Amino acid sequence: MKFIIVSGGVVSGLGKGTISASLAFLLKSQGYKITPVKIDMYLNVDAGTIRPQEHGEVFVTHDGIETDEDLGHYERFLHENLTRQNYITTGQIYQEVIRRERAFAYEGEDVEAIPHVTDEIIRRIKLAGESHNSEIVIVELGGTVGEYQNNIFFEATRIMKLKSPKDVVQLHVTYLPYLANIGELKSKPAQTSVHILNGMGIHPDIIVARAEKPVDKKRLERLALFCNINPDYIFSSPDMPSVYDVPLLLTNSGKGLDDVCLKLLGLVPKKHILLNSWKGLTNKIHKKSRKTLKIAMVGKYFVTGDYQLADSYISVIEALKHASWKFGVDLEISWIDSEDIESKRKNLEGFEGIVVPQGWGSRGTEGKISTAKFARENKVPYLGLCFGMQMATIEFARNVLLMKHANTTEANLKTKHPVIHIMPNQKEYLAKRQYGGTIRLGAWPCLVKKGTKLEKAYLKYEKVKGAPWFTQNPLFTGVRTNGRLLIHERHRHRYEFNNKYRDRYEKYGFVISGTSPDGELVEAIEIKDHPFFVGTQFHPEYISRPLVPHPIFVSFLESILALKT
Repeated sequence: MKFIIVSGGVVSGLGKGTISASLAFLLKSQGYKITPVKIDMYLNVDAGTIRPQEHGEVFVTHDGIETDEDLGHYERFLHENLTRQNYITTGQIYQEVIRRERAFAYEGEDVEAIPHVTDEIIRRIKLAGESHNSEIVIVELGGTVGEYQNNIFFEATRIMKLKSPKDVVQLHVTYLPYLANIGELKSKPAQTSVHILNGMGIHPDIIVARAEKPVDKKRLERLALFCNINPDYIFSSPDMPSVYDVPLLLTNSGKGLDDVCLKLLGLVPKKHILLNSWKGLTNKIHKKSRKTLKIAMVGKYFVTGDYQLADSYISVIEALKHASWKFGVDLEISWIDSEDIESKRKNLEGFEGIVVPQGWGSRGTEGKISTAKFARENKVPYLGLCFGMQMATIEFARNVLLMKHANTTEANLKTKHPVIHIMPNQKEYLAKRQYGGTIRLGAWPCLVKKGTKLEKAYLKYEKVKGAPWFTQNPLFTGVRTNGRLLIHERHRHRYEFNNKYRDRYEKYGFVISGTSPDGELVEAIEIKDHPFFVGTQFHPEYISRPLVPHPIFVSFLESILALKT
């Protein structure tokens, strides 16, 4: 088994995840079995308890672990479902070391950072490769070089390289800032980050030089000289119009990043077998369109200080893009804070489609309920994802069923009509303050009602090879469908539709279009006599892929286009 260690310098957010995902795709394209691993250095066991504004979107895998958003990038580039083995945190490492110490697994040794913690890190990296039968494991080290908490992971990779120098490649992604006042890219920060690595006993084999603009030959030569690296092993990676342009940027017949990695690992470059489909994708992305669809994204995790954070809903945004490329249209996505709809009476007029994504807690709920009301009454295509479905359910109860005080118990425990309430098995977790990893997670089966918009959407894609929504979670087998369509979608929630009110809802044109196989859990809803009003308890955005867009997002945009003609 071979390993490529990807580290970053100068600043976070350089695009290590995109570089790692692109390299994984290129090596897969050459016929090698690849698996990526993301290591996050925080002490959290997983990403589930971290605010989206703090660390971006929480991405959920098929097998039900809450991870960093980079795993979403990996899945989208590789068109594969990843697992909990592909995600490592400091919390997981120390938790396991302490568990083993308590179980006397170290047989009386004093437990130390080196070798016991580093050994556990290396064991987990190798386990990821073994569990996926991989030839090459690409390990992305989160954060930046020089951060105190990261040192133990860098030390583990140093040991890996020391013990098996021909099996490990150290790839460093660093940044060259562009100073507009002098019109020049500066290489000193990149040099400094490499020198810090050198001080840790690590000498990078390859440098990917990130910059606003292409890095010129002079600066690449300077980096090669002062970082003591072969000039052929330094790659310019400027900002690109789309992240999906990066694989094609980094490959170059015999001299690309993937070829150099294979050379250093003693592996033979092969003919690319997937590049044509990827080139077709990028052609679609950059094709000029005469149509632009105006979409409102109504959420509450956009703002961090004076800045807006797209990463909070990155999978939703990407899923919308995937669908838009299928139709050859552009999207104008406006981010609207649901609290602004409450306090500032933000106007939703002029939008051709509305998306209400996931969320937690009581803040901003009334703004999302008002959004659902606007979309329903004005026949604007509406897509509610998880919390967005729940808000649409409350709105329907208040304004159609005339239950004026209907609400979710998440926002109001004493509501007269708890149309959304906590799942029974979740009450005990909350009572004990067991928040992390306890919610309903991962891919669960859902039976789709015949004759619904949901069924129509999925049936269009029933024969798509490897469609992730038909990829079964091994935990759920033997489901009886009775002729109904069976899908498997990923979840992340504690609250659910209250079945006490189901009959009343259905009497007034509220369609339960998807349920759990036992019929107890409402998984999807629709409203009759509406161009497109669909809510899902699950998260279809997690498994949308650039080459295989998710049918729900495709149908959502399709309904908007139908109204424009």
